[in-house]
Amino acid sequence: MQADPAEVGRARRWVRSRLLNHGVDPDAPMAETVVLVVSELVTNAVVHTGCPAVLRLCLPMTGGPAEGGPAVPLRVEVADASETAPAPRHAGADEDATNGRGLELVELLCERWGWYPDGSGKRVWCEIGADARPADPLADVDWAALAQ
Repeated sequence: MQADPAEVGRARRWVRSRLLNHGVDPDAPMAETVVLVVSELVTNAVVHTGCPAVLRLCLPMTGGPAEGGPAVPLRVEVADASETAPAPRHAGADEDATNGRGLELVELLCERWGWYPDGSGKRVWCEIGADARPADPLADVDWAALAQ
């Protein structure tokens, strides 16, 4: 993936295709959540590092609750060549701000997330369960509290 913000749309289309090929309903809350989270993580990698990024989607093969096994979360990983740790930013009290909330959304929508050094860069990852919240959390988020 090139260091170009237009690549974010390409990443979303790729994820939708992978989910559909894996039998996930594209309108399911989990699918919408995955697409939103991928969009946020790829945007961060491309915009804040200026470096190309590599997106990886790890889909569970089997073992979900429907098969009597433990719930296995879907994992998203975005690697880039920057060694700078991801730092949640706060958009401030301006509810109309268009940036600064990406990692806060990731934290809100994912079971867990983190990052680790990877070669000469880093890898940011998150895990999303099959019972993920809907991807449209905007109506339920207290943006003023997040800005503090």
